[in-house]
Amino acid sequence: MLCKRSLAGLLAALVLGLAVGSAWAQTRIRCAGTSSTQNSGFFDYILPLFEKKTGIKVDILAVGTGAAIEIGKRGDADVVMVHAKEQELQAVEAGFFVRRHDVMYNDFVIIGSTDDRANIINVKTAQVALREIADRGYTFVSRGDKSGTHVKELALWKLAKIAPQGRKWYLQTGQGQEKTQRIANEKRAYTLTDRSTWLATKDKDKLEMVMVLEGDPILFNQYGVMAVNPGKHKQAKFKEAMLFIDWLISPEGQQAIATFKDKHGNQLFIPNAK
Repeated sequence: MLCKRSLAGLLAALVLGLAVGSAWAQTRIRCAGTSSTQNSGFFDYILPLFEKKTGIKVDILAVGTGAAIEIGKRGDADVVMVHAKEQELQAVEAGFFVRRHDVMYNDFVIIGSTDDRANIINVKTAQVALREIADRGYTFVSRGDKSGTHVKELALWKLAKIAPQGRKWYLQTGQGQEKTQRIANEKRAYTLTDRSTWLATKDKDKLEMVMVLEGDPILFNQYGVMAVNPGKHKQAKFKEAMLFIDWLISPEGQQAIATFKDKHGNQLFIPNAK
């Protein structure tokens, strides 16, 4: 039989262990991120590594970039990871966020049905590709949701000197990247997507589509991360958010990003934190 002193010691250790475990379990932060990082499986891969390192759980709110920034502005997240650098810098300048850093990049591509009716595969630039699609009246499916992809798409239409809104061949889904790809597939249409989402979902969703345009330098896609300003939102978990940011841009975090690949061995994001 255990003596009273031994039993008391065991009980004390048990209580202490439960208290420590409870403290770790309550250490959670909210990250407003993009549907592309979610659809590609990036968060599913990277977050367990960070949680194992720090004990901090990260809850993801996966939306378009515009919505993610608004969530952060309201103080409904602790950290934001998106891909519309100009908007990010404007939000930092306005005082809603602090400590913004480049984290990684990939690129956008235009995908279309396998028959590529507009013959985009022989075009070299996104500007010319969009003109061909518009001139021939082939359906183009847009996210239409103020996401980073949508912002880039609108910039490309502007560069091509075409206003697509209201045209019968221009369809806006108001949906995320993966859903928009599926709709484009059903319509035998064209759409703009990021390479990582495309590579990670095309087989799973059984898309009968191909990349018809890639490699145009204008399709560069930078991702950034920034903390919600605790001066505006006292409830923001700034210390924990900065631990997440610092890990992402550290050599360890950057190496983890570099090792994230699809089942065919394709690297989905290129780390580039300074």
